[in-house]
Amino acid sequence: MLKIGFAKIGNLGISQTVDLALDERAERNILTRTISTGAKTTLEQALDAIKMVLDFTPDLVIIVTPTTSLLTSGTIKALHKPCIIISAAPAKKALNTLKKSGFGYIILPGDPLIGARREFLDSTEMTLFNSDVLRVLAVCGAVQLVQEEIDAVIEQIQNGKEVKLPQIIADASVVVDRAGFSNPYAKAKALAAYQMAEKVDEINTRACFILDDSREYTITAASAHELMRAAALLADEAREMEKSEDAVLRRPHDDSGAIMCKVRLLDKPRKGGD
Repeated sequence: MLKIGFAKIGNLGISQTVDLALDERAERNILTRTISTGAKTTLEQALDAIKMVLDFTPDLVIIVTPTTSLLTSGTIKALHKPCIIISAAPAKKALNTLKKSGFGYIILPGDPLIGARREFLDSTEMTLFNSDVLRVLAVCGAVQLVQEEIDAVIEQIQNGKEVKLPQIIADASVVVDRAGFSNPYAKAKALAAYQMAEKVDEINTRACFILDDSREYTITAASAHELMRAAALLADEAREMEKSEDAVLRRPHDDSGAIMCKVRLLDKPRKGGD
């Protein structure tokens, strides 16, 4: 049985579902182990998490982290396992390092930095923000993209093929194409929602690292979170539009891990294309 180890170092929106998306009904013939550092992103925490994942002797390692410094530090250069890095917009700075080290990567610019200022962020705000991010990632196709790319590598390993790791900057156009929208207005809404999420990252970067005045950075962080909420509502509108036409694309796994397909709610999933 193929084994997949997940090291979640710090938190992204995709962190909440990346491992579950591979086995949504808990019936697939794979084993996974997930080690999380929680909110911490120190080098010590990262090394401990990666060591625990490797102790599982996985066939594939997935590292999910927003921390660019981890990717460029040399910490993960010698895993001796196929490895995919899932990260956010700042990780673009580390692409040369990742390529030279032979890692796959999926960079999600629409998985934004949170407004982490003490004057603004508490546990309730943190939870609401992450739920909004996850809705955008799910509806707009990012979760589907990540799942499909990991599944492709799993299939290569299981069948003894040459392993070709993904190297993807998952911007709005790339992501939304994976969602399979049938209504062009729904697709336009999803495209807008993901682009709004990308903008949230820019605004919160300014709030967290550039602005010094507490009143200014607090209101800036609040504005970013309001934009994230609006993006989630727009993404929800896109999915509801597809539902109203009985045109939601669903791609469940069968027990072997093959991706099946259906559109009409009362149809049975089938193997093959859309």
